[in-house]
Amino acid sequence: MARRLAADGYHVILNYRSQDAAAQEVLDSIVEAGGSGELCRFDVADREAARTAIEALIANGKPIGILVNNAGIASDHAFPMMDGDAWDSVTRTSLNGFYNVTHPLTMHLVGQRYGRIINMSSISGIRGNKGQVNYAAAKAGLIGATKSLAIELAKRKITVNAVAPGLIDTEMISEVPDFVLKQMIPMQRVGKVEEVASLVSFLASEEASYITGQVIRIDGGFQ
Repeated sequence: MARRLAADGYHVILNYRSQDAAAQEVLDSIVEAGGSGELCRFDVADREAARTAIEALIANGKPIGILVNNAGIASDHAFPMMDGDAWDSVTRTSLNGFYNVTHPLTMHLVGQRYGRIINMSSISGIRGNKGQVNYAAAKAGLIGATKSLAIELAKRKITVNAVAPGLIDTEMISEVPDFVLKQMIPMQRVGKVEEVASLVSFLASEEASYITGQVIRIDGGFQ
């Protein structure tokens, strides 16, 4: 998504928590392709760290018009075996992370009378999934937040939408059994990260200026 938005002509601020080398590799690839970007390291689950970093970015005078809330982790367990740490870590990253990053940016966007907020939810937040009560709760919460914030900000020309991916070719689905592809996904394949990035690119564009409060599935028809 960062590479695609940079290719679209945006200056991309890459947030990450700990993987310095991986973040630098993405930034280097953006610059080598003729794009523009910078790194901004903080944990979205840390409210004060997020606010401090975002306020510093705003103070630098560069307008921020697009926010992609993409942080998320999984810690899957059957609910009776799910301890408090598994619940807290997942909900803190996905749901609290949304608040921690979006809240300090909201009035900046309102002042510009323009903005795009794109929240990465999941089909688990729509249909649920065994062993993912914590993850589904966090992603469903993002959907509710998306719909409500879209209503609040619409008159300011700020759109708020959610993307709900199914199984996408990332390390998070490395243990998904083959029968899921054959029996539950009509296209019988996982999605590509580039396909998700294309959807985000569209929602960030002027072409999507009349789309807000929506949850768009990208899941190959997952049933």
